[in-house]
Amino acid sequence: MKRAIGSAILLTLVGLCSAAVPAFAGQSPASSEQIAQQASPTSSPPARSPFALQRARNLARMAAERVNGGLEQYRAEASMHGPSAAAPFVDNGNGSWTFTFVGGPPGSSTPTVESVVTVYEADWRVVVDYNGPIQARERPVQ
Repeated sequence: MKRAIGSAILLTLVGLCSAAVPAFAGQSPASSEQIAQQASPTSSPPARSPFALQRARNLARMAAERVNGGLEQYRAEASMHGPSAAAPFVDNGNGSWTFTFVGGPPGSSTPTVESVVTVYEADWRVVVDYNGPIQARERPVQ
């Protein structure tokens, strides 16, 4: 089993390296998007990794924890800890997700802070769009 996993990793690395090295001098490396289009020019964009949403959710939650003083002072709502698909997010359609969630002091049943955090899949950049008192508006429904 370990050998099969090692072989799969090696093949993946070889594939990534060969895609990154230009075939001819002076050519720029092909992006994964260009390679996908060459393989199937009429297909839709490549599907996202099944773990991408989970990683984005975790990064968004950790950003809110950081700006709110750490885990000793802040806990995000339960949906930011459970299944990723249940998290309060919007897929922005541009390779990013925006998470809108509440939190407060550990052990408190009344949230006091709302966070709006956008995570970009391309480079895993995290932007805290808002962090403050809970705003009176509808939350995104997924």
